[in-house]
Amino acid sequence: MSGTIALRLLGNNDTPIWGMTNAERLRRLARAEGLSEDASSSDARLYANLDYVFDPSWLRHVLATPGMVVMDGEVLVLAHLTGDIAPDNLERHRSELTFIDYRNNPQIYNRQLRKLDCPFIQRLTPATRREIERKSYFGAYKGVTDLLTKYLWPELALWLTRLAASLGMTPNMVTGIGAALCLLATYLFSQGLYGSGMLAGFAFMVLDTVDGKLARCTITSSKWGNVFDHGVDLVHPPFWWYFWGVGLGAWGLALSSQAFALVMATVILGYVLQRLIEGMFIKDFGMDIHVWRPFDSRFRLITARRNPNMAILFVALLSGRPDIGLIAVAWWTAISLLVHAVRLAQAYGAKRSGQPIVSWMEAQA
Repeated sequence: MSGTIALRLLGNNDTPIWGMTNAERLRRLARAEGLSEDASSSDARLYANLDYVFDPSWLRHVLATPGMVVMDGEVLVLAHLTGDIAPDNLERHRSELTFIDYRNNPQIYNRQLRKLDCPFIQRLTPATRREIERKSYFGAYKGVTDLLTKYLWPELALWLTRLAASLGMTPNMVTGIGAALCLLATYLFSQGLYGSGMLAGFAFMVLDTVDGKLARCTITSSKWGNVFDHGVDLVHPPFWWYFWGVGLGAWGLALSSQAFALVMATVILGYVLQRLIEGMFIKDFGMDIHVWRPFDSRFRLITARRNPNMAILFVALLSGRPDIGLIAVAWWTAISLLVHAVRLAQAYGAKRSGQPIVSWMEAQA
C-alpha cells in the first residue's frame, strides 16, 4: 500500500539535523518506505510538516492507517490523507479521520526495536537541534537488549555517532573498523593478552552500537550493511570463547584436554542452539522470544550473549582467573539455553491451549 502513497512536504526549514536538512531526512525516510514524490501518481498522500522532526516509527504508524492525522496541539505534524481531503479542510472531514494529539502521550509498539513508548515529536529550530539529535539517537535504541548496551555506553556511542555523522562516515565504514577490532581481539585472546583483547573487544562492542544508530539516525541503512553488521555479530562470539581458552596456556592456567573440549562444546553448541530457538520462535510466532512476556524482556538483559559473557570474563580477569571466567561462561550458556528451551515449550503449550501468543508490549499498546 505504501508504494502508492506520495510524500508532500509542508513549509520550509533550513535547520540541519544529523548533517542534512529536514526535507532530505524526510525524503530518505519516504524512500525507505517505498513512497513516491509524484503526487499526481496517487490518490493517497502523506503530508509532513517541515517545522517538526519525528521518530521514524510515527511515519510507519501513520502509513498503516489511511485517514490518520498526528497533531501537536493545534498544529498538523503528519497526515495520511486520501481523495479530496487536504490539510486545509481537515475540520470538514473530521468524522472520516483519526486524530492523535502528541501532547496526550500516545503509546506505539515498535516491533523492530522491541519497545512500547511515545516516540518523540519536536519542533526543529537551531536551539532544539542538539536535543532532537539526542532524542532521535535514543529513539533508535532497542527497548529490549543487554545490560551493557542499555546502560553502560549509550552516551559514549552517542558522541561517536555524532562524530561519525560530522565526518561523513557511512555505517559500513564504522562496521568495517569494528570488524578489524573484532579480529584483533580474537588474536590477542589467543595469545593470552586478555587486557589488550578486552580493550579491542570493548571498542568493537561500542562501534557495534554506533553503526546501527548512525544508519537509523542518518537514514542510510542498506541490505548489504545489514548483512555485514549482523553477519559479524552472529559469527564471531564462538571464536572469541575458543581463543580465550587457547590463550589460557600463556597464563599457566590451560584447561585439560577433556575440560577444554567439554567447555567448548557447551559454549559453542549452547550458543548455536539458543540462536536456533530464537529463530524458531520468530518463525512460529512472528516475534522475538525476548518480547513475549516481561520475564523474557528482563532475561534478555543478562542472557548468555556476547556482552554479558564478556562481563563475566572481565570480572574473572580482574580476579586473575580467566580460566574460571571461561568455565562460568559455559555454565551460564547452559542455564540460558535451558531457560530459552523452557520458554519455547511453554509458548507451544500456550498455543495448543488456544492462548494468543502476542508481545506483552503490543498488548498494552
